[in-house]
Amino acid sequence: MDRFAHYDWPFLEERHAALAREAESWAAQHLAHAHDPDADAVCRRLVKDLGAAGLLHYCAPGTDHFDVRSIALLREVLAYHAGLADFAFVMQGLGSGPIALAGSGAQRERYLTRVAAGQAIAAFALSEPDAGSDVGALSTSARREGAGWVLDGTKTWISNGGIADFYLVFARTDAAAGTRGISAFVVDADAPGLDASERIEIVAPHPMATVRMKACRVPADALVGAAGEGFKLAMRNLDVFRTTVAAAALGFARRALDEALARSRERRMFGQTLAQFQLTQAKLADMATGIEAAALLTYRAAWVRDVHARRITSEAAMAKMFATETAQRVVDEAVQICGGLGVTRGHPVELLYREVRALRIYEGATEVQKLIIARELLK
Repeated sequence: MDRFAHYDWPFLEERHAALAREAESWAAQHLAHAHDPDADAVCRRLVKDLGAAGLLHYCAPGTDHFDVRSIALLREVLAYHAGLADFAFVMQGLGSGPIALAGSGAQRERYLTRVAAGQAIAAFALSEPDAGSDVGALSTSARREGAGWVLDGTKTWISNGGIADFYLVFARTDAAAGTRGISAFVVDADAPGLDASERIEIVAPHPMATVRMKACRVPADALVGAAGEGFKLAMRNLDVFRTTVAAAALGFARRALDEALARSRERRMFGQTLAQFQLTQAKLADMATGIEAAALLTYRAAWVRDVHARRITSEAAMAKMFATETAQRVVDEAVQICGGLGVTRGHPVELLYREVRALRIYEGATEVQKLIIARELLK
């Protein structure tokens, strides 16, 4: 199965195919170190390497124009080779995206230039202990005091927490205004009152932490966009990157299928290869079909946003839901086909098994995507 065949689809242009092939060549040469268990060190190096290669420019463009198809293709390629490479890449975009979408010229110059060059690590601080999928329930507050703002509250499940140079923090500036009372702030990691020392260990090692702010003081120009526009800004940011979660799932799924194909051809039992059993062939057929269907949804959604320049709430939700659920099934089948090797620590499908699970949760769990799709249908 040619995992590059979709580069010729009408959803993509020649420049996209060229970028993906360039990224494939780079990844094959530079990501051998990306499976080291020291996730902090690996991510710091990956950000520098991705910046030096010019790839971070696509997720931190310095303007409010994002080429979602390019980001998706890059995530698919990076995820195929190393989950942490995909993580390091996309967090630079997710963490700095609100600045690109609504930041001032000074904010873009100060932060986006360094993010794109791999000289600063970004983090997106939206989730809270009691406000994950329900963003409107967040309780972190920001109040004006003197010439600046004072932030109080706790953010958790923050990717790049503990290693980030700055955090894009969403806080409530008007307690009575619901989601219209949420604002966005860019907070440097060394801001007085910010503590990201409480780390979180998850099934696939990624830098992650709980970020606490206690009388955390930031200057007036830390506000990103207008006061009260934070919720809309967060949703606009997720509208860019949610489709690319589906692309990362494709990368994981394609790698799992390739590993399963290789193992089924070489493993002999009862006088024939595993690939010669019809049960194995049926599994492989289902895996391949699911991947192709997910890819169509993913690049359809990215194309609609890029070409028609409109919100893709429903399209992105469908792509994210279907691709991540499909990837979970494909990886699980790959583990089954690989047998004992599939659960051996460090084997590619064992790594994929740990990497793929979080995709069905972050940036909106599968159940939330279903609610979004139904809401759009019922409008």
